[in-house]
Amino acid sequence: MSFKSFVRELREIKDGIGSISKRGEEGSRHWRNRTMSHIAPDQEEHSPLELIQQGRWANLPPELLLDIIRRVEESETSWPSRAIVVFCASVCRSWRAITKEIIRTPEQCGRLTFPISLKQPGPRESPFQCFIRRDRATSTYLLYFGLAPSEDEKHKLLLAAKRVRRAAGTDFIISLVADDFSRASSTYVGKLRSNFLGTKFSIYDSQPPCDPAAQQSSRSSRRFHSKQVSPRVPACNYSVGTVSYELNVLRTRGPRRMQCVMQTIPVSSIQEGGTAPTPTSFTHSDDHLSIESDSMRKDSGKDFGSKTPSEPAVQGSDESLVLKNKAPRWHEQLQCWCLNFRGRVTVASVKNFQLVAAVDESHNVSVEEQEKVILQFGKIGKDIFTMDYHYPLSAFQAFAICLSSFDTKPACE
Repeated sequence: MSFKSFVRELREIKDGIGSISKRGEEGSRHWRNRTMSHIAPDQEEHSPLELIQQGRWANLPPELLLDIIRRVEESETSWPSRAIVVFCASVCRSWRAITKEIIRTPEQCGRLTFPISLKQPGPRESPFQCFIRRDRATSTYLLYFGLAPSEDEKHKLLLAAKRVRRAAGTDFIISLVADDFSRASSTYVGKLRSNFLGTKFSIYDSQPPCDPAAQQSSRSSRRFHSKQVSPRVPACNYSVGTVSYELNVLRTRGPRRMQCVMQTIPVSSIQEGGTAPTPTSFTHSDDHLSIESDSMRKDSGKDFGSKTPSEPAVQGSDESLVLKNKAPRWHEQLQCWCLNFRGRVTVASVKNFQLVAAVDESHNVSVEEQEKVILQFGKIGKDIFTMDYHYPLSAFQAFAICLSSFDTKPACE
């Protein structure tokens, strides 16, 4: 094959995939809201990609296909152009397998590609910079990938949350799309639940923890009866973390004091050579259905929430990672509490915070790692907030922690 023919073939691939995505956008409102980040599950019925699956593209030599997708992955490094990588995985099963083999985790490559990337730890060096847009009328919160909102640029939607008030507290339902917050939907990824005073929050994940030991001790509860929906939709919530705010009994002025216990992240993850749990795919509920059904038969009359939310899920000698807010300093000239957000926060607010690891000498964590800001959140405008997160937090975990700052806390201020 000549070089010109090879280039022409590459252009046909790109044009063909682009036309398919365009037709999908015109015919599907959900596809448009997911900002072209989802891969449909393998199905036996006919799909719009049937012609490509039966054509020459499905039968390309693996070596050539590997080289093509690797070039596409290296050239399209940012959104929205990175959607082409997702299109490559949508062509057929062989393309999907090779694409998933090439794509690395955010910790390794510093890029977000597939939806599972939102459940994987962020990069170790430079943080992922995102922003949250709050809609007071609909009580929704949209997380975008980017420095700050701009009119001439289409930003990548990562996650969306909706606040639902209950008699005993508040729930923040977290979804992959901005128009479907049903807990029975395949786009549901988790929730944040508060107590009555808004001082303690529990983070629930729709996926079980990666560590089997953590999964056994992690608090779980049914979202709905498993027979009501497709077995591909997880039917349980798993407690993966808690956020606690210190009570301000004396009503003294000052920033909020908060502490986060990440039950599924061991403190060893921030030690030298340590690793954080990294899921590789979304687990379907049928994989854990037998385990859950057996336990529910035994404990049918018991409450799954009988354990205290702050109980660590990481078993053994390793402890759960604890985060604390970085103490601000008092600025005499400005007469306010200040933190160095490196230009990412421009408006003073009680919601602004920076989280660092809370460790002691026995954990053998370097001073540099102790001072590293793992998550920072702050206001830059009316209903606009920035969110920057580091390893070992994922986008889902960081977003849930930031959502806790939006809830009313009369006992903490």
